[in-house]
Parts: sequence; structure tokens; C-alpha cells
Amino acid sequence: MMEEKDTEVSGGSPLPCAAEPERVFGYPSFSESGEMVLTTYDNAYRAMMMDIRVYRMAAGETRSFSSDDEEIAVLLLKGSVEIVLEGVRESARRRSVFLDGPTAAHACQGSCIQVEAHGDGSEILVQKTKNARTFAPRIYHPEDAPWRYSCRGAYGNTANRRVNTIFDHDIQPASNMVLGEVLNDPGNWSGYLPHHHVQPECYFFLFDHPEGFGASFVGDQVFKSVDHSFSAIPGGRLHPQAAAPGYQMYTCWMIRHLEGNPWLQTDRCEDEAFTWLHDAPFDEKTNAFVKPE
Repeated sequence: MMEEKDTEVSGGSPLPCAAEPERVFGYPSFSESGEMVLTTYDNAYRAMMMDIRVYRMAAGETRSFSSDDEEIAVLLLKGSVEIVLEGVRESARRRSVFLDGPTAAHACQGSCIQVEAHGDGSEILVQKTKNARTFAPRIYHPEDAPWRYSCRGAYGNTANRRVNTIFDHDIQPASNMVLGEVLNDPGNWSGYLPHHHVQPECYFFLFDHPEGFGASFVGDQVFKSVDHSFSAIPGGRLHPQAAAPGYQMYTCWMIRHLEGNPWLQTDRCEDEAFTWLHDAPFDEKTNAFVKPE
């Protein structure tokens, strides 16, 4: 990925860069300090209106997250950590996103979430957005966000995926964010039928093997999704996703509510070009779905 750099004029004084062109897909990497930046309020993915980062932590390392004007969610991706939230201290362990359910801490502005790693290689995802409202802090556990299959057996048994919702507008109406996870069965689709909503959404991808890959559609653009890549989906764009055969794909899905227009579970606007597939019969002789005349 190319980066814009300051331009020097005679005399060696740099001119400030213009705003970075907006992008919809990224392949970030960890810095030496263990930080991976996905979206910020002013980088190429500013349309997400969220600050999203992933941290890789060494044993004994502690990170604290607080803000005077942002709500914060911290999701354990893997490893063993201790979470401290407003005086509550809990230990959490996740072998991987493919084997265990989520543990996540969520707090409003003015609160602090502290995470201490008990082992090397622990990874956490931190999601933040502006929010002046207050709400009670909470630590979510795997039993609060159980995996449920969606579209099992549909579309020729090609859209099998497990989905959980850690929090949304129904669970925490004072929040400006949604946080959930998807596990695609190998070779299966998610976000299917193709759908859109006006609120921006970010997908963060992991695969059960490092060489795993998939395809991420953002409107009419298609990108190769790989381990630790992400898509930044502007409101209104269709965004189906697919995993390659042989590989499970994990997606952390994060939505930013709009002022006066929060995303709801019913806000799934499917592309009418494909809705005929809901009730289409399958012809075993032709190995195809029959489209009504």
C-alpha cells in the first residue's frame, strides 16, 4: 500500500499533505510496539467514524484505554488476559476466535478499561467512537453472545455461517456502535444475499490457517481478504463476503450508528436483483436454481 509523504520545497521545509484519499480496504501490519491501526477519524478510512486498532501483547504487558469523549470496546481475539473495568477484575482466555466465544469490555466516555496479558501473543481489538452519552460499563462473556447459524442449507448449502452479536442498539441503546462476529464455514458466503444499509461498517478478517483467503466485495469492487486485513464499507454499499474452500474465515463486524438513525437488526436491505433466490426451487437435473418468469 502506498503512503503519502510530506513534500519538501526549497529550503527543506515540508508542506503538509492533503487529506489522504479515502479507501475501502486495507492490509495493515503491527508496529514494533505491537499496534496495528485500522481506521481513525482522519486516515483513509475516516468514513467509518470509528477508531479501530488491534494490539499484540507480550506476557506481563498492560495497556489502558480511556477517553473524555469516546466510548470504548475491547474484544479479546486470542490469548489469556486480565481485564479491569471500573474496579471489576476478570480473567479471560480465548484459544482462538475459531474455538471459543467472545469476551469483551464496553465502557462510556470517562471510564477506563485496563488489559494485562498473561501470556505472549495475546491479541485484542479496540473499537472507539465519539459519544457524549453515559451508560453502565459491562464485560460480555461467551454465554452473552452465543454463536447461531444463519442461512444454514440455503442457496445450495453455500452460505453457512455462525453469527453472534456482542452488543447492538437493543442491548445497549446509549451506544453509538455495534460489535459482533461471524464465522464462515469453509468455502461459504456471508453477507448474502447481497445487502446494504446507510450506516458505515468495518469488517476485520482472520483465517484458521495463515495462508487462508477470501473475497471481500465493497460495492462493485472486489478485494482479496487475508489474515488481519479489513474492509471499510461506506453506507449504502453492497458487501457480501466469501471464504475460500478449505478455510474458515472470521469476521469482526463493527457498525457506527448515525445520529438519529441507529442500525437495527431489521435494517438489512437486500438487493432486489437477488431476492428471487429466497424461494427458488432447485433443479437437480440441471444443478441450478429455477428463476421465475
